[in-house]
Order: sequence, then C-alpha cells, then structure tokens
Amino acid sequence: MRKTIAALAGTTMLFGALVGCSSERSGDSGDSGSDTPLIGIAMPTKSLERWNNDGAHLEGLLEDKGYDTTLQYANNKVDEQITQLQNMINEGADVLVIASIDGTALGPVLETAAAQDIPVIAYDRLINDSENVDYYATFDNELVGTLQGQFIEEQLDLASGAGPFNLEPFAGSPDDNNARFFFKGAWDVLSPYVESGQLVVPSGKAPASIDEWTTIGIQGWESAKAQSEMENRLNSFYTDKKVDVVLSPNDSLALGIEQALDGAGYTEADWPLITGQDADEANVKNMIAGMQSMTVWKDTRTLGDQVATMVGQIIDEEEVTVNDETTYDNGVKVVPAFLLPPEVVVPDTIESLLVDSEFYSADQLGL
Repeated sequence: MRKTIAALAGTTMLFGALVGCSSERSGDSGDSGSDTPLIGIAMPTKSLERWNNDGAHLEGLLEDKGYDTTLQYANNKVDEQITQLQNMINEGADVLVIASIDGTALGPVLETAAAQDIPVIAYDRLINDSENVDYYATFDNELVGTLQGQFIEEQLDLASGAGPFNLEPFAGSPDDNNARFFFKGAWDVLSPYVESGQLVVPSGKAPASIDEWTTIGIQGWESAKAQSEMENRLNSFYTDKKVDVVLSPNDSLALGIEQALDGAGYTEADWPLITGQDADEANVKNMIAGMQSMTVWKDTRTLGDQVATMVGQIIDEEEVTVNDETTYDNGVKVVPAFLLPPEVVVPDTIESLLVDSEFYSADQLGL
C-alpha cells in the first residue's frame, strides 16, 4: 500500500513540475489580417491532470472546426491569467473561453474584451462580479456534492439510524465559485446527521452553516495542503480513535488525504470511506487498491464538446444553446448556462464506465 501511495505521489509531483505558460497560436493563419476565427482558451494550471486534459481536448475540437487557437495555462496565478487574457484580446481573439483561477478578479480585463465585442464563455468555473460574461458551461456542481453526501449516507446506513461515525469534512479552494456548490450539495445531506450525533467531527471543523464553508477550504485544491491539514487533524484529534469517513470534494484533495492516512498507519482493516471527484488516473488506481471509495466522474470530454458547439454557434451568429437561465447569479447578472450531468464511479464500475467509454484504457489502470 505504501509503495502504491509513494508512486502516485511522485506522479502528482511530476504533474506539478510540468507547469507551462502557453502554446503558441495554432493554425497556419497567424497574421493579423487572417479571416480565420481566433479562439482564446485560458486554463488555470497544468498541475492538475484534468486541466491538461480539458485544454488539449477543447483545443483539438476547435482546430478541427478550422479555427485558430491560443491555449494558455496560468500556473494558478491570477495576475498571469489576466495578462494572458489581455494578450489574447490584443491578438484579436473572436471568442474567449475562460476557466478562471479567481472568479472575482477578471472584471477589468473583461471590460476590455467587451469594448471590442469579444464574447466570453466561462468554462466550468463561474466568473463573478462582471456583466461581461455571456455564457457558462459546466456540470451540475451542486449535484456533485449531493452524490458524495448520498454515497456516505448509504454506505454508513445513516438513514436507518446507524452511528456514531467520526467524520472529517474538507472543502475546495475558497476562490473557486464551484467549491461552494460542491460543499453545499454534500452538507445538505450530511449536516442533519452531524446535528443528530450520528456523524461526529472530532476536529471541530464542521461549518455551522453553508456560508462558512471557506473555513475548511484548501487553497488552490493542492494535494500537499490537504495532506498537511489531514496530518494535523490526525495528530491532534485521533490519538485514541480512528476516522471513519472523509468528505473530500475532489480527487486532488483525496490523494493528499490518502497519503496522510497511509503515513499515520491506517491499513485495509481500518481505512475510512473517502469521496472524490474528477476520476483522476492516480485516484482511480487508488480505488482499485482499496484506498478511495468513490469518485464523481465529470466526463470533461462532453464539456469540451459542448463548449466547442457554443463557440461555433457564436462564430456562426446562431442562437447559443443553454439549458439553465435561473441558477447562476454571478452577483451582477444571471449567466445563461449549459449544465451536464455527473456520474458516480465506484471500484466495481470502473471498467464499465471509465474503460468501456475509452476515458482510460485497461492498460493505463493496470486492469
């Protein structure tokens, strides 16, 4: 088990080291006089597997449509992302697709885009406090959390009165608007059991309300920070007891939590339930090894497909397809959105859901 954890940690560190700035404008019509549409794609970081996959997939789809693209990764640095967006605007981008790092920091650069009539699609993360966000494409993020909470509820038989169980809840990055939706979905399911005493939080890190979710948020969704936080909780509050379940909102945090548990001597006999999201390769392998209980899979290929369709509709001056015009208020406006459904994956469904769909090959997962 420890060898597996160490190997996966090394893989995660390798991804962190592969942090790049940008890919050059693709296509053979890079001069300013080109009639070929230029699509700017701004992604947060290369240090998380999913953003590498998302960026490459969307770039390929748009190039297949005959568009030029400029794909930029901002190393999780807000100022760098703003600079990259300004450069895209200066290059004459026709559409901007933005997975924001800080959803509240892009107002001024989006004003510049609006002054040049450049439409903006918020990709997976809502951009807040700006009227210059035209569309939003994402998964049903509150449902992601609901699925995690329901999984814990069902596995522990909480609805039948079972318990008490020791729970440690985590939340995502405080600057990511999605993180609140994830936590709310899960906490709406779990908080009644905390109030009844069926779920006990020895660390005391159980937010009194949804609005206090940031108190347990892990900045930047970093595995290392989640590992450090879990180690602190284990060392401070579990000298004479065991943790039974960990609410982890995504796979990056789950990986760090699993490393902390392994370091604390947890084994298969007392390994807790651990949730996740994204179906990252390292975490799917941990599921196979019995170190993670589930992940909520958001097939980001379908998100890229939908965004590419929306970009095409904008370029062709067609009506842009949305399916939610009420939920996503960014503080200035309700942003028209297209929501995609997430899906729970457990060890027994890895092959039928992830392999049969060719999200992963059996060889990749060691199956």
